[in-house]
Amino acid sequence: MMKSPVSSIQVIDRMTALLEAITTCSEPASLKFLSAETRLHPSTAFRILNALAKHALVERTSVGRYTLGVKLLRYGSYMHGKVDLLREAKPIMEWLRSQLGETVNLAVREGDEVVYVERSIPNRIMRVEQIIGSRAPLHVTAVGKLFLAEGGEKACRDYARRTGLPRYTPNTVTQASKLWNQVVNNSKHGFSIDNEEAEQGVTCIGVPVYDRLGKIIAGLSISAPCDRRRDSWMPLIKKAGSDLSSRLGYLAIKSA
Repeated sequence: MMKSPVSSIQVIDRMTALLEAITTCSEPASLKFLSAETRLHPSTAFRILNALAKHALVERTSVGRYTLGVKLLRYGSYMHGKVDLLREAKPIMEWLRSQLGETVNLAVREGDEVVYVERSIPNRIMRVEQIIGSRAPLHVTAVGKLFLAEGGEKACRDYARRTGLPRYTPNTVTQASKLWNQVVNNSKHGFSIDNEEAEQGVTCIGVPVYDRLGKIIAGLSISAPCDRRRDSWMPLIKKAGSDLSSRLGYLAIKSA
């Protein structure tokens, strides 16, 4: 059996070893097998497996054998969804960049911030770039405002109290009521705008990306110098967001 990296927390090392041992079996594994594979005393292995079972990380069959639990499958499904998002987004982002000649970003929410997870940049000297992995507060980004709108007014006001709505430019909205009015009005039209609120001279237009359940899981945005922004971009940006949502399984319900 391949030896796992050792951490400073013994119980986590033992838990990981047991989970890895379970994955080596094509059928539910016995306590005797798992104890031998991990070199743990049977009573120690049983105690850890029992704790894992209580958290649905493993399941114990009626004959006392062990398989991976449903919670691990759920975690795996979540990660699979992340991979799907990046894979499906890339060609759509490249198409949008080729149409508009500006930087296209893909961002997700983590807590009170958006995180940029992918980008497609144009071949031009003067361009706006977001570094993959960089973060920004929700209230100063176009995509962040979409997440605030989805959360509802109470969540938006809670965010405002929690963060204090720090100012980054003269255009940054620092009042909770004004922020909510802005995000809800923009979201009704299916997009949101950062009007030099994070950085002077830079504007951004964002559209939501939905998963198959209709939840916003990301946002596509175009970043550009203010003097290059065009209203004519909007149909193309919305099409990109809609196409990506469709590829992730979202079916928009249209009214008659």
